[in-house]
Amino acid sequence: MDAALDSALVEMTVADVHAAFARGVTAEALAQAFLDRIATYNPRYNAVIFLNPHALDDARAIDRRRAAGEELGPLAGVPVVVKDTMDMAGLPTTAGWHFLCARAGGTDLMPGTDSPVVARMRAAGCIILGKTNVPVLSATGSHANDSWAGPTLNAMAPDLLPGGSSAGTATAVAASLAVLGLAEETGGSIQNPASAQGLVGIKPTFALVPNAGVVPLAGSTRDVVGPVARCVRDAALTLDALAGYTAADPKTVAGIGRRPKGGYASRLSPDALQGRRLGLYGPGWRDRPLSRETTALYERAQDEIAARGATLVPDPFAGSGFAAIGRPVAGLDHYDARGIESVVHDLQLYLQRLGPDAAYRSFAEFAAATKAEDPFAPGGVLAWMHEVPAFAPCLADPLAPPDLSDFLAAREQYLAVFDAVMAEHGLDALVFPQMRDTLPPLHGPETIHETTVCEINIAGLPGVVVPAGQYASGAPFCLILVGRLWSEADLLALAYDYETATRHRRAPALAAG
Repeated sequence: MDAALDSALVEMTVADVHAAFARGVTAEALAQAFLDRIATYNPRYNAVIFLNPHALDDARAIDRRRAAGEELGPLAGVPVVVKDTMDMAGLPTTAGWHFLCARAGGTDLMPGTDSPVVARMRAAGCIILGKTNVPVLSATGSHANDSWAGPTLNAMAPDLLPGGSSAGTATAVAASLAVLGLAEETGGSIQNPASAQGLVGIKPTFALVPNAGVVPLAGSTRDVVGPVARCVRDAALTLDALAGYTAADPKTVAGIGRRPKGGYASRLSPDALQGRRLGLYGPGWRDRPLSRETTALYERAQDEIAARGATLVPDPFAGSGFAAIGRPVAGLDHYDARGIESVVHDLQLYLQRLGPDAAYRSFAEFAAATKAEDPFAPGGVLAWMHEVPAFAPCLADPLAPPDLSDFLAAREQYLAVFDAVMAEHGLDALVFPQMRDTLPPLHGPETIHETTVCEINIAGLPGVVVPAGQYASGAPFCLILVGRLWSEADLLALAYDYETATRHRRAPALAAG
C-alpha cells in the first residue's frame, strides 16, 4: 500500500476524498487502500463480516465516468460500509444469527434485490466495501457479542461496549475502515454506537428514510436507517442520498415536502447556535440521574454552547407529565418496547420481499428453521416481548395486521407534550448527554445507559449525536440534539457549529489483528 495514501485514510472525510481525487488518486486506488486497511485491522476489531467482491469493479466504473467528464455527485467514489441487516444483492443477510449464515453452519438468506437504502448509496456512486457485524436479530443496543461472527470491539476503547446493534458500522467508521457507514435503529442502534465511539450519527424522523429490505424489529412503527460519520457535513451529505419517497416503502410518503431546499448540508453554519434556545436534560424528561462525571462533562459542554451565543433552559419538561408516559419492560434499563409488537408481521413482510429464490419466504418457515433457539421463548433474545400485551396475538397470526393502538396512543402522547413544551419555552432543540454515565465493560451484564432512546423512537423524533469530550475510562462523551419532526437540517446546523468550535473528535490508536 502507498504509505502516504494509507496515512491519509485516517479520519478521512468526504472533502478529503474529493481532494485526493483532485490530485490524481483514483477511486480504485482509494478503495484498494481501504480494503488493505480492513485486512490489517479488521481481524482484531471484527467490524466487517462480508466484503463486497465487486467493490473494485464499482470503483473502476466511477473512474471511467469521471474520466469521461461526467458530473458526479459528492459521494461518488466514497468508500462506505452497510449494516448486515440491510439487503444487498449478492451478499447474505444474516442478522447476526448462525441459523441464517452458511459460513456458520446455517442457511444464507440471499436477497434478490438491494434494499432501497443500499440502492440509493449505489446510485450516489458510493463504493460499498462490505457489510458489518450485528448482534442476533439486532436485539441489543449495546454490543454484538452474540453474533455468529463473534464480538465487535470498540475502536476507541476496546475493553468497553461498542454500542449496538450497529456495532460493526460504528467500529468500521471510528477505525477509518471506511469513510461513511449506514446504521439502523429501533431502540438506540444509531445513537448508542455513534456515542460509544465518538461519531456523528443521525437518527432520522420516522419515515424520512425507507427501511424496506432491512431485517425489522419494528419496521412499520419505529425502525429508521441513518448515517454514521466522523463529521457533521459527511453525515448530512449521506442523509441527502438516503432520504425521500420510494414506492418500495409507502410510509415514506410522509416525508414528501419535508426535505430542505438545497439539501441537509445547506444550512451548516459556524454561527448556527447564535440566538438559539436549547432545553437541558432533567427529571421532567426522564427521572434517571446523570453520573457525577457525566454531569461535569455536560456542564462543560453547556459552557461551550453558551459561548456560541445560545440560551440554555433547564429541565423544560418539568411538570409536563412527559416522564410518566414511558412503560419500561421489567428487567431492562428504561426500555419501552411498544411498537415492537409488530415484529413478526414485519418479518413476514420482509421475508416476502426477499424474492422467490430465498431460503425462507414466510415467518412460519423462518420460525421452523430457527426453533432450536426460538428468540421469543424463555431465555431468547426477544423473550421480553411477551410483556407487551399486544404481542401474543401478533405471534399467533403473523399474517394479520398487528393491533398498534397502545403504541399509537403513546406516540400521540409523546408528540403532544413534546410540541407543547417546545412551544411554551420557545425552544429550537434539546441538547442532552447521550449517555448517563461511562460505557460498561465489553463483557458483563450492564448495558449502555442512554437518555433519549425510547422516547424519540416511539415518538418518531429525530436526533443528531455529536462528539463532546471523553470520560476518564477512555469512552467518548457525546451530546445528542433532539428536535421536532423533520427538523434534521436545523439539528445538523447546530451540531456543525458546536463541532467546528470544539473539535472534540479524536482518532483512536489501533492495534493490528
